Amino acid sequence: MSVDLVLFGGLALVTVLSALGMLFSRNAVYSALYLIFNFSTVAVFYLLLSAPFIALAQITVYAGAIMVLFLFVIMLLGAEQAGRTQPTWWMQPLALSLAGILILEAVYLIATHRSSFPVLQAAMGDFGNPLQIGELLFSNYLLAFETVALLLLVAVIGAIFLSRGRKARQTQSEAKS
Repeated sequence: MSVDLVLFGGLALVTVLSALGMLFSRNAVYSALYLIFNFSTVAVFYLLLSAPFIALAQITVYAGAIMVLFLFVIMLLGAEQAGRTQPTWWMQPLALSLAGILILEAVYLIATHRSSFPVLQAAMGDFGNPLQIGELLFSNYLLAFETVALLLLVAVIGAIFLSRGRKARQTQSEAKS
């Protein structure tokens, strides 16, 4: 048994357990912390696949920015004190039937397409190399990169404009009363 296989098995177990902890945690803050732990173990999987840039992006974007925003919203809205709502009568049978359909579909696909699964090939030596990704991003995909940057800039300006307009309307209504 190789070291990579033992490391993969251990990480897989930790990843699944942290995902289950996130799902079954009653406290929203603990659930978010389990999710951060899950994202971190997935980043280690990327490191095992020799993709350091994707691993760093996983930690920076997901575990860093998105989870900080998520925790900020939890704390701002006070969602950890909110009680659980009772599900309506049709939610549990629908969830169980959809889960059963998914399991049957997976078993069918594995059983009937066993010979058509692609063979895993070793990654190239420069797979996930930040230099190669940067050169590719700023040469072949420059227009798409700049378009996305422009769209994000417009979205940020729009959000600032909308929040300023809302604050100005609140100030005007407070001044009138």
